[in-house]
Amino acid sequence: MLKQHLQLKLGQKLAPQQIQLMKLIQLHTLEFEEELERELEENPALEIAKEESKDDEYSSLEDSYESEGTESIETDFDVDQYLYDDEPSYKTASSNYSPDDEEFDNESLLTEGQSLYDYLMEQIHLVNINSEDVKIAEYIIGNLDTDGYLRREIKSIVDDLAFSQGIYTTKEKVDDILENYVQKLDPPGVGARGLQECLLLQIEKKVSSDKAVSLAANILRHQFDALTNKHYNKIIQKYDIEEEDLKDALDEISKLSPKVGGNFDTQTITINQEIIPDFVIQVKDGQVIPMLNSKNAPTLRVSEEYKDILTTYSHDKNSSEHKQAALFIKQKLDAAKWYIDAINQRQNTLLQTITAIVKFQKQYFITGDEKSLKPMILKDVADITGFDISTISRVVKSKYADTPNGIVYLKDLFSDSLTNDDGEEVSTKEIKTHLQEVINKENKRKPLTDDALVVILKEQGYNIARRTIAKYREQLNIPVARLRKEL
Repeated sequence: MLKQHLQLKLGQKLAPQQIQLMKLIQLHTLEFEEELERELEENPALEIAKEESKDDEYSSLEDSYESEGTESIETDFDVDQYLYDDEPSYKTASSNYSPDDEEFDNESLLTEGQSLYDYLMEQIHLVNINSEDVKIAEYIIGNLDTDGYLRREIKSIVDDLAFSQGIYTTKEKVDDILENYVQKLDPPGVGARGLQECLLLQIEKKVSSDKAVSLAANILRHQFDALTNKHYNKIIQKYDIEEEDLKDALDEISKLSPKVGGNFDTQTITINQEIIPDFVIQVKDGQVIPMLNSKNAPTLRVSEEYKDILTTYSHDKNSSEHKQAALFIKQKLDAAKWYIDAINQRQNTLLQTITAIVKFQKQYFITGDEKSLKPMILKDVADITGFDISTISRVVKSKYADTPNGIVYLKDLFSDSLTNDDGEEVSTKEIKTHLQEVINKENKRKPLTDDALVVILKEQGYNIARRTIAKYREQLNIPVARLRKEL
């Protein structure tokens, strides 16, 4: 039996404009430029105003925020509200930008060069083999990854050749073409099925009469596990050699490349990941001044052409064609009005956030010493700005700042805190810096174990557990003591 009932429920939904604003906030400068260009293409009612001279090159945040709101436009609307004087009153001011902005011009970021695939295909076509073998070799080359390795099983390649190419062959035949043709191509090591084979293919190209090269090849072929685990004493005993002989062999191995395809472009156009700072931080007379990269503060306004069309409509409201055109323009004007306001809000949010970060980490920006970093979490910045923690997270995501001490990734400025023996709160980044320094100075013949590191850091006033040392060591990409051992 069906029953009807009423139910009240409170819920919160984000408007499409709010979602778009959050997306704009988390974009870094290059992505924001692309997004702005896309919006300008899609909305003809929006355009970038020409730069105007300003008496004050760096106006305050309040001066730069000239939004009039984003009220929606009704269907029966008064077009006069969209008609402006020669000086547009509704725009964002291009302020808080770096005087060195020309350094951040995004020049050609697209580069295209010869890929490893093309390079190998050129070579295989010069080899004197029959047409079917060439097709098999081409298929093998097509299955190599960007590092030059063949990660697929030979059996799978045999099956694929039968189904997709109509070539019925055997595992032995494919193995033969791989080893005798593909792996003979340049660069040495290409077509390897693993690191050991890759290094062996390279060492075999060298002069075998050299004692160090011969020993290196022997070690790679028969003592690879001992080598990777740095069991040097085992290798010395196995070959009854001196430590200097092993050093020479390891020297030869260190010259080999584990990724022979790394010097080639990928098979498609690649984008150089140039870092364009989103913020510029200057230090003058002991004061730290945060600014936005001017690319984050474009001057936008409504198109003059659209104002003319609306002017025509205001004098001829009986024309159905003009009314349809005006209704279309109404939608574009609504979108343009909101977008300009969203850019203002983005600029305001970015500047307030970087100002709070600079206030918190002033000493670090002055000295550039990571030991000066204070413990700082997202909540600390949220408390200063009044923004939500999620908003702060979106702002610092993939953002960089150009400081007197180099480019800084904003997320690297955040860290948890620990209490030292003096009862002071110190940043975990400071502890990691000390840990890195201790390991850098250790005797590489007898690297310090995690237990030994605990004792040393405790002497420096940091009472940390061994598992915490291990965690910080892994975060710094530092291997265990056994793998740090050198001759």
